[in-house]
Amino acid sequence: MPSRRLRVGVIGCGDVAQVVHLPTLQLLTHLYDTVAVCDVSAKTAAHCASVFHIPIATTDLQVLLDSPSIDVIVVLTSDEYHAPYAVAALHAGKHVMVEKPLTLSLASGREIIAAEDAAPNGARVFVGYMRRYAASLETFQREISTIPRIHYARVRDIIGPNAYFISQSGASPMKFFDDIPSSASADRNRRLQNLLEEAWGLRFDQLSEKKKDYCCLLANLGSHGLSLMRECLGGLPDAVAASRVSGKWYTTMFDYRNRKGEGQPFTCLYETGIDSVPRFDSHVAVYGEKKSVTIRYDTPFIKGLGITVEVDEMNEHGEKVHYSVQSGYEDAYTRELKELYACIVEKKDFKTTATDALEDLKLFKMMLEKYPAENES
Repeated sequence: MPSRRLRVGVIGCGDVAQVVHLPTLQLLTHLYDTVAVCDVSAKTAAHCASVFHIPIATTDLQVLLDSPSIDVIVVLTSDEYHAPYAVAALHAGKHVMVEKPLTLSLASGREIIAAEDAAPNGARVFVGYMRRYAASLETFQREISTIPRIHYARVRDIIGPNAYFISQSGASPMKFFDDIPSSASADRNRRLQNLLEEAWGLRFDQLSEKKKDYCCLLANLGSHGLSLMRECLGGLPDAVAASRVSGKWYTTMFDYRNRKGEGQPFTCLYETGIDSVPRFDSHVAVYGEKKSVTIRYDTPFIKGLGITVEVDEMNEHGEKVHYSVQSGYEDAYTRELKELYACIVEKKDFKTTATDALEDLKLFKMMLEKYPAENES
């Protein structure tokens, strides 16, 4: 049996909390004890406390920060609160798991790292890039390692409305808005405005709605695939070769070099967009001369869907071979929370650190600098 259970306080009780994290924490009661939930809506917090049998429901973050019975703060709020809440938790000596993205700007990301460096009790930050904890990702990386030279890669995140999947998830999330103070909405808008200004290096009145949408989509949906790209292809690209925008559909070409051999260049194409078709087309594909490997993710809102690796290659007989591998049915969120426990209790090295997540923010900055001017017309 584990030597101890970590006591958790959750901030933010929206869909991802009610459909994913709170149920998963409840299934891992040998590792975690969820003792408090906090949300800007008292009704939403109370609903979650009732459904998931959590003793404390509050709208006051300070209640969680001051509690000696909380070891870990899980930040599931909207993006503009990730940095201030993570910093506050670190100052209180609490470990932090913050859902991706870490934040939207390099400046606020560095604030989190500075707070972590000075945190009492050795408090650390774990960033929730759950796709990077899928068992099949290890298989994908193993198969990539057998490709002597990468010729091309593709990263795609094209999905339909999350509500379609959530409605069939078996969960019935409830969110209340009639008790949210107007001051809270104003504060949220102000924080988002400041982050967008920092990210773009422009005044808010200089930012078009298209630019605001682009930055927010990169952080929300984009951070999944772009973080995977960094891990699987060996870090940041050398450059952004080209960028195109069509409505809310975005395509970017990255210049990469092989991390082995003679460092030959190759292109990675990144595609993302959201429409009204209920699909989840999320994958990373890597192509070599005689072998290509693809990892495919399905919606995380339906628990237990397979994450598969598909391989196409030529065998020694000159025949085309196709096969798929699924390394298990344990969902990536469960594996992620098990890893968080191992990092805190068993002192295992953190993989998805705040410093690692800062690389995404550097990549966002590279992409923002290549945002096509013609899209503003």
